[in-house]
Amino acid sequence: MADRTTLVCLPFAGAGASFYRPWQRHAEPLGLDVLPLQLPGRERLIDEEPFRDAHAAADSLHADLLTALAPATGPHRVALFGHSLGAVLAYELARRLATTPDIRLVRLFASGSPHPAEPRAARATGLDDDAFLARVNEFAGYTDEALDDPELRELVLPTLRADVEMHESYVPADDRLLSVPVTTLRGTADTLVGRAEAEAWDRTTDAGHRHAELDGGHMYLTESAPALLRVVAEELAQSVEGAELCV
Repeated sequence: MADRTTLVCLPFAGAGASFYRPWQRHAEPLGLDVLPLQLPGRERLIDEEPFRDAHAAADSLHADLLTALAPATGPHRVALFGHSLGAVLAYELARRLATTPDIRLVRLFASGSPHPAEPRAARATGLDDDAFLARVNEFAGYTDEALDDPELRELVLPTLRADVEMHESYVPADDRLLSVPVTTLRGTADTLVGRAEAEAWDRTTDAGHRHAELDGGHMYLTESAPALLRVVAEELAQSVEGAELCV
């Protein structure tokens, strides 16, 4: 439908597209169609080599998005959502969509992330397995049950390491401002990304910035999908109102 928005969701480190699929049940009544994009090295792409470079990953995600949207005629009204590593990937994807025909990018949602050019000081890349997982758990504020199973740990650890390396080595190609509004989100109890760090995303755009917080820590979105999607819908309504005022 012409008045619906496709919410393109980018994964955080170690996550697959399946994390976002349950969101559609909550998104449907809000006029949103959730479209999770998949990175290699997980789920149905488990046998593919994971990316270690965010720019290469964004190029691939851009192609995947165009393929996913191709069955329907444009223009497509699109918003991007990414958490932590996903926020960086969403930022890079937004830069590519700025010159993509038949896509109207209406807002970027950057969740649980400092300014993309200002990475966190603590790092996990290069640590041995136990120290690496301890640092990642410290970052996330919770432990993934899959990492407690030796066989699953052996399966998912290489992809998690690649994702963390991709995130921690990321440097934007330049400092061009986005021409799309940005909404930053974080959990009120997030000890990894502070409010000021999240709000620093206002320096990535010349189209306006808003900030919202929800209950929870760094991984607040694992338990707050309905509330989060309501915020997304409200922010997108602001985008529509702003566009109407500019007509």
